[in-house]
Amino acid sequence: MAGYTLLGLAVALAMDAFAVAMSAGVVLPQLTSRHLFRLSFHFGLFQGLMPIIGWLVGVRMQGVIATYDHWLAFVLLMFIGGRMVHEAMADDREERQRRDPTRGWLLVTLSIATSIDALVVGLTLGVLQVDVWYPALVIGVVAAMFTLSGMFLGRRIGAMWGQRMEVLGGIILCLLAIKILAEHLMS
Repeated sequence: MAGYTLLGLAVALAMDAFAVAMSAGVVLPQLTSRHLFRLSFHFGLFQGLMPIIGWLVGVRMQGVIATYDHWLAFVLLMFIGGRMVHEAMADDREERQRRDPTRGWLLVTLSIATSIDALVVGLTLGVLQVDVWYPALVIGVVAAMFTLSGMFLGRRIGAMWGQRMEVLGGIILCLLAIKILAEHLMS
């Protein structure tokens, strides 16, 4: 796989992580190095591991996974986005602080939701008989870098516009879910 092709693929896959990271940067009351590390590490790890998992699953399972991957991403992102909007409207600061997107099951759910496309890429690499290890590394590193920059940007925007940006962050996740579903249903 050519270098520019691989980089383009990695950037395209990282865009979901970037959008979710912006939303996380908006909702966090304070952005610490722990938040930055946890989210970028997990997003990078999941984006890097999913192509390997897809590649290992092989060609036989491609049809089954490709049939449902967009629905899984849609449901996860709609649920999280809807929750963000609801929590921002409720304006319960204590509750929102307990909903740290860089911890627990929410972190795992976001990591899976943003990396499902990478699983399908891994299946495709398997079909094309392309070695998956280097592409997986590049995809993971690019996703981690985009996550960091998304969190910084989200923090800046959130500091300027506050609660309105939290609502917008949730709406962005819902729109991302709709976009993923529409792209798969149209193709």
